[in-house]
Amino acid sequence: MAASTDFDLWLAGTFRAHGDFTTLVVLVRIAEPALTPLASTFLTVVGDEVGWPDMVALLSGSGRPWDGAAFFAQLDDDGPLDNGEARARLRALEQRIAADRLVINSGDFFDARGRRLKVEEISPN
Repeated sequence: MAASTDFDLWLAGTFRAHGDFTTLVVLVRIAEPALTPLASTFLTVVGDEVGWPDMVALLSGSGRPWDGAAFFAQLDDDGPLDNGEARARLRALEQRIAADRLVINSGDFFDARGRRLKVEEISPN
């Protein structure tokens, strides 16, 4: 697959480095200066053939309009996580993000066009 977005480059690089893996996914609404988590899920990634357009189609199944998606690659000793462990890690991640939106920067964050984003802290006036 020819890499055409930052997401495609991330996926190919992560797969090359680790093989099959689980990723926790958090969809967000961006209405500056706020970033609001909308939905989350986990996926097992087997190969790097899924491009950004395919991922957008999959994430659109949430039924919620979103502006960004954060991906958190996860591995167990033997590769991808089992479903129970993935759910537990996803719930813990949701709690950390609810407490501090900057946690999103510990993953790989992309806008709806597959371009890399970063959450920046805003100083109160």
